Amino acid sequence: MIQTEMAIIGDMIVHRVGDDEAKAVLNNDVAQVGDDDEAALFRRMFLKPFTTHSSTFEFSHPVDVEYNVLFKLAKAIHEGEDLGECSRDIARHLVSVSKHPNIKEGDLFIARFDDIGFGGKHYQGLGIYKFEDKDSYLEVSATGKQVKYTLKKGIGGRKPDKACLVLFTDEPYTLLIIDNSNTETDYWQNEFIKHRPKSDFVNNTNDVMGMARTFITEQIPQVYEVSKADQIDFMNRSVNYFKTHEVFDKKEFEKEVFHHEELIKNFRKFDKTYREENELDVADSFEISQQSVKKQARIFKSVLKLDKNFHIYIHGDRELIEQGTDSQGRKYYKIYYEQES
Repeated sequence: MIQTEMAIIGDMIVHRVGDDEAKAVLNNDVAQVGDDDEAALFRRMFLKPFTTHSSTFEFSHPVDVEYNVLFKLAKAIHEGEDLGECSRDIARHLVSVSKHPNIKEGDLFIARFDDIGFGGKHYQGLGIYKFEDKDSYLEVSATGKQVKYTLKKGIGGRKPDKACLVLFTDEPYTLLIIDNSNTETDYWQNEFIKHRPKSDFVNNTNDVMGMARTFITEQIPQVYEVSKADQIDFMNRSVNYFKTHEVFDKKEFEKEVFHHEELIKNFRKFDKTYREENELDVADSFEISQQSVKKQARIFKSVLKLDKNFHIYIHGDRELIEQGTDSQGRKYYKIYYEQES
């Protein structure tokens, strides 16, 4: 999703937060990241968890995004306001929405970044991370002829329990979100961040691939008599289009995947209804997100299951497999090949 090789970690601050501001420890000291080893550790802790994400969001509010507390504070930091003061307001905002009894206290890190790669461009970013649980580790020390160890707890290399990476694209910015909790503590997303899916190349890729899969598996069998092998062929062609193109073009996609004019007309009709029912705003042309393609490709099944005896994996030329029925009424598939391995 994001490229972190060139990312630079700027200043950073950490607070201790829970469900009561009186118990919170709001830090006044903004730290600068030190040597290369320290910078590499923080890149691994703060940015690596987002590299495989395949969904994006943006700040929202039922009235206007300007009323979104976190958006306003992130914007202030982006425009040069003091990180320490704004971060304490972010911590207070988090405490104010942390009222569920299951919410744990934790360490809240807030850090600024430069040169985060996203969609072929580089952006500044703001990371907000809450670490609730800690790992045990041994600290070993040697004094004279004695070697001692002490059992301690710390964050180390564990992933944050909750995180929000704000990429300062066009307002209302682009968000990547981590939330490892259950629905009882969804305050992180619904109260603290307040977001909605973003209409961009990442979600456009997800939405169009999802729509195409639904059309192939659910709509086509209602209109045409198609075999499972034909459906798998459509699925393979859809995935192959996204894997081999950098930019999605709707008309090009229709021709390469569905070929026949009547089928293309049905696809366009289904596409229109699908967008309306799911309230999707998808462009007819957009840059393809390969991370989204990887995620969606796992859902596109290319396995033909025959009773409980055989599974046939179809990845290539549909013309090399034939379907029929013998004189006894048994169904069969005939497969042509040149080599076996």
